[in-house]
Amino acid sequence: MKKKFNPGDWVNTSNTKATDTEQNPKTEQKANTKTQAASSPPKSADLQEVEEIVSQIEQRSIDLTANYSEWLRIGFALADGLGEPGRELYHRVSRFYEGYNAKECDEQFDKCLKANGSGINISTFFYLAKQAGINIRTAHIEEPERKKEMPNLPDSVFPKLPEFLQSVVLHTNTNEERDILFLGSIVAISACLPNVYGIYGQHKVHPNLYLFITGQASAGKGILNHCKHLVNPVHKDLREQTTKAKQQYEVEMAEYNQIKKNDTRAEKPEKPGEKMLYIPANNSSTGAYQLIADSDGKGLIFETEGDTLAQAFKSDYGNYSDGFRKAFHHETISYFRRTDREYVEIERPCISAMLSGTPKQITSLIPNAENGLFSRFMFYYMNTRYEWMDVFANSDRGDLDSYFQSLGETFYEYYNHLRANAPMAFELQDHQKEAFNGFFAEMQSKYIALLGDDFIGSVRRLGLIAFRMAMIFTVLRSFEHGTLENPMLCDDEDFDAAMELVKVLMKHSSHVFSELPEEVTLPKPKNLKEQFLDALPKTFNRQDFLKMATTLGIKEKTAESYITDFVKKNLLHRPKQDHYIKMTK
Repeated sequence: MKKKFNPGDWVNTSNTKATDTEQNPKTEQKANTKTQAASSPPKSADLQEVEEIVSQIEQRSIDLTANYSEWLRIGFALADGLGEPGRELYHRVSRFYEGYNAKECDEQFDKCLKANGSGINISTFFYLAKQAGINIRTAHIEEPERKKEMPNLPDSVFPKLPEFLQSVVLHTNTNEERDILFLGSIVAISACLPNVYGIYGQHKVHPNLYLFITGQASAGKGILNHCKHLVNPVHKDLREQTTKAKQQYEVEMAEYNQIKKNDTRAEKPEKPGEKMLYIPANNSSTGAYQLIADSDGKGLIFETEGDTLAQAFKSDYGNYSDGFRKAFHHETISYFRRTDREYVEIERPCISAMLSGTPKQITSLIPNAENGLFSRFMFYYMNTRYEWMDVFANSDRGDLDSYFQSLGETFYEYYNHLRANAPMAFELQDHQKEAFNGFFAEMQSKYIALLGDDFIGSVRRLGLIAFRMAMIFTVLRSFEHGTLENPMLCDDEDFDAAMELVKVLMKHSSHVFSELPEEVTLPKPKNLKEQFLDALPKTFNRQDFLKMATTLGIKEKTAESYITDFVKKNLLHRPKQDHYIKMTK
């Protein structure tokens, strides 16, 4: 049996190497399957039907691709159903979009061909065309499944987790309760592992995680509050430190006030900061930064209503989104305190964040994926359940609050040992590093093809998240074994668990990403040169274009230079002297 951690049996060891396990060689079966699928000839019936539909689209100038996600789905549908012959049809369908770009369209179709097995087939194209009012003669039109059941975390992972985390999920009634208690717990714990670090991408990183649990109202997100009991003793410890420091400050101030009249060299005591673990989300930017600075750059934002943080970010005085994003990578946060006229820098902030809310609250906090906040989060999307839950289930086991409070007392012992320890390095083993790089290279290629370049940041940061999860598991496993090695080498069980978990979290993130509202980009007003080109007739001569230039207020020499440039760029064709043919539509 594995030895339980006992504070009295503390052992420190160093430079102990774990035994490498051999990796199974990769097969080429998957790649061959993709190649065969992409190159296999399409059904003649499908090809003929799609060509007829595209002809109707062209005759009526219908744009099916104004919505970016629909454009992607059409590409996957044509690639899956027709293979390479679908490329030309993809262009023909796409060209009615105002921002159509032939090169971009080609690149996307290449990605669609490579991403065989995306789950979208040719019936999706038929369905979208029918929705647009196109006459469809095929009898096999299936509405694409939009609201997919999101997967739970793998059952197989939980028995292999460190025993402390197994205890966290011991008394849950459903898989979703288990999942969100587990995820909420590791995020809370990630804020309270002092002196633990690893090297990732040549940067020193700590275990801190950001998580957003989302689901409809009354989906059961409230169970997350139990996770706070795991780290409440840490918060209480910091508040007691603050109380004692304030009492000492009052004594020193009283002494200072007595002697300052007679001793001009007396030094005024410095007022102590407000140390705490929980950083209130409803805060001004300066207030949030001040609390983080007072707590030595560490803290946990734990809000069960994501709107609280969203509203703070939207206000002029409370927008600390920039610092929040920097903290994920431990980048220095700087701010100016007006009251004391003091410039403050928080070096290597270590912040964790546990948020929950409805899907609309996500879009309120993160309106789009461009500013990088989205990619810093793990997401877990709770499925809507319509069954009545047995509110008396497992009531014989007592209340969860008391149970988690006891777990919190155990974790507080772990926290104190880490706080008293020298910095401890976490490392993956060589074979784990190889498997890690291979896994995320494959995930990056897959999700770029499925969701485009905007999702790259999420894939790459989920790599860092997987590394941090493995770090947390390894620390807890070390306490379970009763020893802390330095460096702490990751067990294969903990590495495999982190990779299996992040594989499912990737699906949840991609689902939330696909539901973010699309930004509407207004067309840029055309400049005078573009207006001049648009105004030119199909065929014309010098006299014609000078007359048009005068109408638009363009000088003669400027108009001539425009015409020369249009010819060079193949926008105009000059078959003979003083005769021009416009090549644009």
